[in-house]
Amino acid sequence: MIGQKDSEMFPSFRDVPNTGVIYVMSKAQKQGFVYGSDDWANLGQGAPETGLLYPGEKRLTSIVIDPSCSEYSPVAGARALRQAVADLYNVRYRRGMASQYTYENVAISSGGRSGLARVAASLGTVHLGHYLPDYTAYEELFDAFKGFVPIPILLEEADGFRATADQLKHEIVSRGLGAVLLSNPHNPTGQVIYGPELERYVGIGRQYRCSLIFDEFYSHYLYDEVQAAHRSLSAARYVEDVDRDTVIVLDGLTKNWRYPGLRIAWTLGPKEIIKRIASAGSFLDGGAAHPIQKAVIPLLDPGFADEQALSIQKSFVEKRNYMIAALDVLGLQLPHRPKAGFYCFVSLKTLKPELQDGIEFFEAALAHKVITVPGKFFDVNPGNRRRHLPSRLSQYARFSYGPSKVELERGMSRLQELLR
Repeated sequence: MIGQKDSEMFPSFRDVPNTGVIYVMSKAQKQGFVYGSDDWANLGQGAPETGLLYPGEKRLTSIVIDPSCSEYSPVAGARALRQAVADLYNVRYRRGMASQYTYENVAISSGGRSGLARVAASLGTVHLGHYLPDYTAYEELFDAFKGFVPIPILLEEADGFRATADQLKHEIVSRGLGAVLLSNPHNPTGQVIYGPELERYVGIGRQYRCSLIFDEFYSHYLYDEVQAAHRSLSAARYVEDVDRDTVIVLDGLTKNWRYPGLRIAWTLGPKEIIKRIASAGSFLDGGAAHPIQKAVIPLLDPGFADEQALSIQKSFVEKRNYMIAALDVLGLQLPHRPKAGFYCFVSLKTLKPELQDGIEFFEAALAHKVITVPGKFFDVNPGNRRRHLPSRLSQYARFSYGPSKVELERGMSRLQELLR
């Protein structure tokens, strides 16, 4: 019927909003963007460059489908891959400790979002603390699963957007939190909890029996003093008993091995929790592709994984430094230098009024064939329960230095044209 709203035409289905990155990429595609184009600068999508970072680098270039892999994989993942993940964490973070991870402490999923959905589906009726700003996809994830109550925890620019152990203790005690989710290293600000502060953070979770869910998808992207202290990063280093401490770690090949297209991720935690997570996977996604699981096992070799981390750090610190210098030339404010990840969370407050809003800046940059992500998408607000407007993050934008240096240079040059 002419003039009839979609919600009236399809009353059995609700509107499902796009996550922030999907929104900006959809808008860009309507403007003519195509992946692989050398006419655009994609500083929006959260993916690293996937080509060679140095001549002769070893990369997976083909996958052979063994006939045995034509069968379904177990929902929790192929045992050999699960054990390879456990071995990697034991070698990297648990040398000399009595408590060691085994394959039963690992579940494989088809990407990070799938892994997060499994965890969310497995949570009980608890208050789940989550930080603002944080990863945009958390918003719909929280809204889709009703068993827990999401409780926002503010990170302040004046404090460097840092999540601290003292803040965690205060939030657990004052709000009765039963679980906390955070990205560490942090998306979008590039800040990170590590060393003694991370050890205290894990200890507070243990003390108050608060489950800590760590999204560690950027744990190879470490710079400055963080890199000097750690080749890679994980809360698993500070777990005392792998089957009693309710520390849940999510990671995968997407960012840290630069294979976003393979859609292989894992969840690490106490075996009883992993059983629940695998059960959730049986009705949510059915498990990851079996042939790919078998093909990626060599990538989890500790020596190879450390090589990946070092090559990433060498390449991406140069791109980070380039972007920071370029932002300074453009007069764009970077409140806090990113120490990890591959994003700059930029303040737009000093620009002319029509460009101070992240959405308006995004639209203006799009006209110059540059993609950014408005800061308000990181103001995770499931169900729009917080009604105050505008978002406190509306005057920020996230720029990614995940793409190649050539694409970064193209993007910063185009933004210079915009800001003239």
